[in-house]
Amino acid sequence: MTFVDKLKKAVNKNNSLLCVGLDPVNPPAPIESGPVGGPFFEFNKNIIDQTHTFVCAYKPNSAFYESKGIDGIRELKKTVDYIKSKYADIPIILDAKRGDIGNTNNGYVEYIYDYLCVDAVTLHPYLGKEALMPFLNRKDKGAIILCRTSNPGAGELQDLKTNNIPLYEHLAYKVAKEWDANNNCLLVVGATYPTELKRVREIVGNNIWFLVPGIGVQGGDVEKTVKSGQNNKGEGIIISASRSIIFADNPKDEAIKLKEEINKYRKPIDLMELKGTLKHKAIKEVY
Repeated sequence: MTFVDKLKKAVNKNNSLLCVGLDPVNPPAPIESGPVGGPFFEFNKNIIDQTHTFVCAYKPNSAFYESKGIDGIRELKKTVDYIKSKYADIPIILDAKRGDIGNTNNGYVEYIYDYLCVDAVTLHPYLGKEALMPFLNRKDKGAIILCRTSNPGAGELQDLKTNNIPLYEHLAYKVAKEWDANNNCLLVVGATYPTELKRVREIVGNNIWFLVPGIGVQGGDVEKTVKSGQNNKGEGIIISASRSIIFADNPKDEAIKLKEEINKYRKPIDLMELKGTLKHKAIKEVY
């Protein structure tokens, strides 16, 4: 089963496009180690048990675990193992933003896919397709490639133009048309930039899924995000929220609330209704 197949099954089973980020930095209350794992694992376990019927994926950010050294990596591994043993139908995305020369990427692949056993990972595209082939060649895993990120300074490089076309648009086209030979590529496009999100959907069409951070604390608008990013089936987006859910007084209620808000704006659409500066017929000529 491919990552996208697993993702679609989770979306359909839970009727959800919500992904919860498992980023247990500075938990709001002290959490003691339990019989199975340490405080990060116990924190994550509580969140997972409360939200597993309302999500389509979980997304631990590797940095929070790496910062604790070997103990943190152990907590991450236990978190992944717990999800796979208790809720095996829910895919796990490691937010690690890796990307290096091919030989180094072999090491990342072995650690991320074969040791941690997650289903997908976020990746930097700056070194090009050739360098990312160790990830792209894993047909059963998801390669989620940074395209238009949610941070305020994203445009410094991502908006640079060649032939009057922003870099993020070139990248979106290349991923969809040249890198996705195994149908395992996704794109990261931030909710804080709904105009760019819509533009990327126009470029790549219906089949490429987006991981969309920026909802919640970062201030992304749910309605604009769903309407700009969804495909013609009213899906195609994984909307990620972390702090607004995991540090809430009642994570379950917050997950339900956000899931329902997302679903309120989901609507199968005709992709040709989307309007952009370039029509589909002309895209190949421009890029």
